[in-house]
Amino acid sequence: MRNSYIFVLLFITCIGFAQAKFSKESVVAFQKQLNAEYADKEKSPLLAKDLKKFKGLDFYAPDEKFFVTAKFVRTENEKPFEMPTSTDRRPMYIKYGEIVFTLSGKEHKMNVYRSLDLAKMEKYKNDLFLPFTDLTSGNQTYGGGRYIDLKIPTGNTLVIDFNQSYNPYCAYNHKYSCPVPPDENFLKTEIKAGVKKFHD
Repeated sequence: MRNSYIFVLLFITCIGFAQAKFSKESVVAFQKQLNAEYADKEKSPLLAKDLKKFKGLDFYAPDEKFFVTAKFVRTENEKPFEMPTSTDRRPMYIKYGEIVFTLSGKEHKMNVYRSLDLAKMEKYKNDLFLPFTDLTSGNQTYGGGRYIDLKIPTGNTLVIDFNQSYNPYCAYNHKYSCPVPPDENFLKTEIKAGVKKFHD
């Protein structure tokens, strides 16, 4: 089964990935596009019973605090590995680099990954994948973590807008197979940005 986030990429590509400056309008556009997809019975990951009463996802309000510019360090000579998922599927990824940024007065470090399957496709050849968990995971947000889609940077910085983080499809429907965020991408802070959990 395909990674759940590939479907979200289809429309995120149209509105653009993280920009140089924080834009509330871009965040609102992201939220509207996500809601439109989830309301569309042809594209929605929602169960039929949830789709019938769907009025929109629950988002945190756009917050510039969670728009950060990270130092990007390309990691060379990394070996491909099997990314654990919510099922027995093990897609091949490679650690593409590391990002370091400051949030809430503390420095944080995470890895960014590249899907070897998507890298073979022209549309996604420059895409990077940032799965993460944080102190809201399992409480205010989905326990299985959230994702952010990025582009390979041309320099040594990478803009991360947590306001555009979204849930894997597994948060809505167990039929999907979703990458599990690696332990090293756990943030010891609350990321109150992006999509909240769907069900209590």
